[in-house]
Amino acid sequence: MGLDDALIFTRVVELHSFTQAAQSLGMQKSTVSRRIALLEERLGVRLINRTTRKLRLTEVGQAYYDRCRQIMHDFAEAEQAVMQLQQAPSGLLRISAPIEFGQMYLAKVVGDFMNLYPQITAEVELTSRTVDPLEEGVDIVIMVGQPEDSTLIARRMLTTSRCLCASPDYLELHGRPETVEELAGHRAVLLQADSQRYWPLRGETVPCHRVLSCNNITFAREAVLAGVGIASLPELIVDEQLASGSLVRVLPQVQLPVGELYAVYPSRRFQAMKVKAFLDFMINNLPLDPGRWLEPKVARLIPSHP
Repeated sequence: MGLDDALIFTRVVELHSFTQAAQSLGMQKSTVSRRIALLEERLGVRLINRTTRKLRLTEVGQAYYDRCRQIMHDFAEAEQAVMQLQQAPSGLLRISAPIEFGQMYLAKVVGDFMNLYPQITAEVELTSRTVDPLEEGVDIVIMVGQPEDSTLIARRMLTTSRCLCASPDYLELHGRPETVEELAGHRAVLLQADSQRYWPLRGETVPCHRVLSCNNITFAREAVLAGVGIASLPELIVDEQLASGSLVRVLPQVQLPVGELYAVYPSRRFQAMKVKAFLDFMINNLPLDPGRWLEPKVARLIPSHP
């Protein structure tokens, strides 16, 4: 209430009229008069000496007006600064992303975005852990799969298939499985997010002989390249190796889980320009095969109700 009263008081002084102040504020003149009277009562001083023809500030009223005018000026500057932030991307942009995605694709996109908008600075964390954007103050979290928190906004970015692959040396030593059932006899390199007892297949339950488990797909790929075993890996991470022949597809007809990558952020309402601009820029500039992209959509994840 104090700030509102200060605004009313300042407007009365600047317009030299209760009537004009009321009109500019969209209030009744009686309301303005009552608010000034209540302000003087609360402060215990007279701020304005008024007659039927003119208003004159008291000494205390002049001092109070000088302070109120400065407050109103600072408030207007604060609003202007916020609106300017929304007019062009600027400020600190905090992003979290999976390690491999960040190394292979995100770094160039962030660099190009910062060159386009020099007022942007960035902090990027590449990690395998789950990051909560609300708790950690991160603007955008890029993650595999939808977030569990239904209050977050998730923008689906892309989908990537997985494939079973092994090195030529491994297949020469252990043989190539010709059926899904034969996978049970082969050495499995697994990701920690997968079941550790069964091969990560769709619609099939085949026991696996786990020899290595890790939480990093680049590590898993390098282990497979070294001949440790067979792994189910995202095609994005093994495209070059499959093309060069250093890795070979195994059972290409078998259905495997499909991974979806999401950009997750706290709110669409009053979204900072830097966040909106970067999301759109990233969607349009990631150097990936367009055939792998899903149609970009923004959708609020609403929990189901019985």
